[in-house]
Amino acid sequence: MTRIDWIRSMRAITAVALIAGGLAIAAPANAPRVLQVEIDGIIGPQTADLVKRAIERAAADKMQAVILRMDTPGGLDTSMREIIKSILAAPLPVITYVAPEGARAASAGTYILYASHVAAMAPATNLGAATPVAIGIGGEKPAPRDKPPQESKPATEKGKTGKTTKGETQRDESMPADAMTAKSVNDAAAYIRGLAELRGRNADFAEQAVRRASSLAAHEALKERVIELIAPDVPTLLKSIDGRTVALGSGKVVLKTADAQVELVAPDWRYKLLALLSNPTVAVLLMMIGIYGLLYEFTSPGFVAPGVAGAICLLLALYAFHLMPVNWAGVGLLALGMGLLVAEAFVGSFGVLGVGGIIALVMGGVLLIDIDLPGYGVPLWFIFGMAATSALVVFGIAALVARSRRRPVVAGREELVGAEGVVVASGEETWARVHGEIWRVRADAPLAPGARVRVQTVDGLTLVVRPDN
Repeated sequence: MTRIDWIRSMRAITAVALIAGGLAIAAPANAPRVLQVEIDGIIGPQTADLVKRAIERAAADKMQAVILRMDTPGGLDTSMREIIKSILAAPLPVITYVAPEGARAASAGTYILYASHVAAMAPATNLGAATPVAIGIGGEKPAPRDKPPQESKPATEKGKTGKTTKGETQRDESMPADAMTAKSVNDAAAYIRGLAELRGRNADFAEQAVRRASSLAAHEALKERVIELIAPDVPTLLKSIDGRTVALGSGKVVLKTADAQVELVAPDWRYKLLALLSNPTVAVLLMMIGIYGLLYEFTSPGFVAPGVAGAICLLLALYAFHLMPVNWAGVGLLALGMGLLVAEAFVGSFGVLGVGGIIALVMGGVLLIDIDLPGYGVPLWFIFGMAATSALVVFGIAALVARSRRRPVVAGREELVGAEGVVVASGEETWARVHGEIWRVRADAPLAPGARVRVQTVDGLTLVVRPDN
């Protein structure tokens, strides 16, 4: 082989290698893709919006599935139901994966896991405790797990030792005591049982998770047919579900996820804004700024900035209250408290309005959030700090107003009374210079030019004076 032939052969081999390499590089571009959404923390309006838009994006890009990688203590019922509606209406499979190790899918997370087409967990994770959090003061207390529910039966003894008379029935200790909580628990139990029957999962445990706050570890959940598999990581999960048939609303599909590319959904500005507005403390702060800004603009017209900022903050606060399960009586008490504190600065109520405003602020902050969920209550330190700060500001303004009322008048008609002047002309009309100004003056006796006078009263544009000897 000549040198030229050898060079040509090497060029051909290099070209083939480059083409093969190009195909190998281009191959993953045609590989199946899945979209992974991180649900970390309390489920709120921002979570529901993120999941909904992720499912829409995955369907538009013709991806294989959406993975909800979950670690949550629970969340709002309204947000949970929005997520479940998005899952049930999704045109592609939705996989809920409780991870990483040590994570949990408690409360609202259990409902979402039951609604998903595929349910999976990492080792050392748990789910359950799906009893609805009671609304208001007190709350629903589930029966202890070590006591099975008692069947209602007639009693024949009578007395004051807890026995019932004939014809009465003993209440099932696993049932909540009040009617409103019972309605909430029964509704949640029927809801999660329907999801379990739809996906062919353990419906009995689903109901126990609601009525008795039962929980299961990952290996127990797999044994009880609550989940389909346990996987230590997402790649293992995708290989395990490859080839599985999933029933959608439009028909059955076969998952092809063995070599799927995973794309992560990063929280955008919309998610961060909704998360910020879903914070009750931020909502109350926006409400305070809004009300005080508008009041300042109304009392001091002409300052545009306080009015504009106040209107924007107040609208954002109302939108934030719309996102959260607020008690509107608490919102009303907050607004009333701020109004009373402002009124204290302008009305001489000897502190009655101010004290009433502080009480209204504290009670409004305590009653504001209508659900006992961690992360959705207004901290007591913030409530008392807000009341104390408002009281200090308002009472400080009131003290300054009272001090200014005791100070002598330095301008206007009242300031002329008692002022000294010098007569500059006399005749039919007498004129005098008072405070550098020429005034028409009138006196009981004639005044000569150069005479010193003192103002007694002001009669229109004429000063009534007397000689100041």
